[in-house]
Amino acid sequence: MILSCQDKMETNAQQIIDKSIEVSGGDLVISSNISFDFRDKHYVAERSRDGFLYQRKSIVHTDSITDVYTNKGFERFINKKPIAVVDSMKIKYSNSINSVHYFSVLPYGLNDGAVNKKYINKAKVKDAWYHTIEITFKQDGGGEDFEDVFIYWINCNTYKVDYLAYSYNEQDGKGLRFREAYNERYINGIRFVDYNNFKPIDANADLIKLDRLFENKGLKLLSKIELNNIKASIN
Repeated sequence: MILSCQDKMETNAQQIIDKSIEVSGGDLVISSNISFDFRDKHYVAERSRDGFLYQRKSIVHTDSITDVYTNKGFERFINKKPIAVVDSMKIKYSNSINSVHYFSVLPYGLNDGAVNKKYINKAKVKDAWYHTIEITFKQDGGGEDFEDVFIYWINCNTYKVDYLAYSYNEQDGKGLRFREAYNERYINGIRFVDYNNFKPIDANADLIKLDRLFENKGLKLLSKIELNNIKASIN
């Protein structure tokens, strides 16, 4: 396994990301219909080479709420009737929907035009070796949270993303998160995982060192991120 971290291409961030996307479903995601339940909401993603349509459906009291986010914009429907939504809330809802769908099919999406990739180093976590890749975003096309920084731990042997961490800085606060993938399953060739979601006990922790804190019990489990009732079909 150590040797697998030292062969020819192993410090090329782009090639490592390409390989990780390939073993996780690759081009299958580009033309797919995926649905799942996350917490108390139902999500649907329809992707094609021409664009995307993301939905989030929920029941509030007796009302059925459907949010629809596409490459053309955002719409909200209550009991199947469109309602007006102010621009600031359109941005908030769109980002929320996009975030769930983005994480559901990682590492697909890491080759988007706004993504910057940087090879950091090799690291050992739980007796396995990993490539650590830093992901940042260009302001143009990087979305509202373009200043967020992500670190991906990609297994040197399998090229799967087993861990990831990120920093965030939002209106309601800033911080760090570390996620541990578990419950891997492939559905029609696409890899899905759930995550244990941690935060550092020390508020001054360093993003790139969260893997060390993870091994040394310096992280606190906040939640589990679980996708249920997943269905995936390829167009």
